Amino acid sequence: MPHFEEFYANKLRGGLGVVDADAVLDLRGASREQAAASIQDMLERSRFGQAKSVAVRLDPPPEGGGETLFQPIGKALLEAKKRGWIDRLQTLPANDGLGFYVTLAGKPEREA
Repeated sequence: MPHFEEFYANKLRGGLGVVDADAVLDLRGASREQAAASIQDMLERSRFGQAKSVAVRLDPPPEGGGETLFQPIGKALLEAKKRGWIDRLQTLPANDGLGFYVTLAGKPEREA
């Protein structure tokens, strides 16, 4: 088996993370309402711009367990993927913390 540098091995594994993204949406410390509004704003703006990748960072679970924004934000992103607004949706690699790597579809090309 050939040896790959860690950077290229992660690419083959699909481990796209914060360093690979065009932008970072940091929702750490945000309330559920603020996070939902930020995601909705990102999705609405993306429909009129160029395709780009965004790393969405979330708070880890609190000490002793508890709710995070992972599930509600994940549901919103999954719904946007079903609508065709997102081309790629995956979780961030473990070393980047909790969150998602999203490739926004951008404005559809018009046929001439």
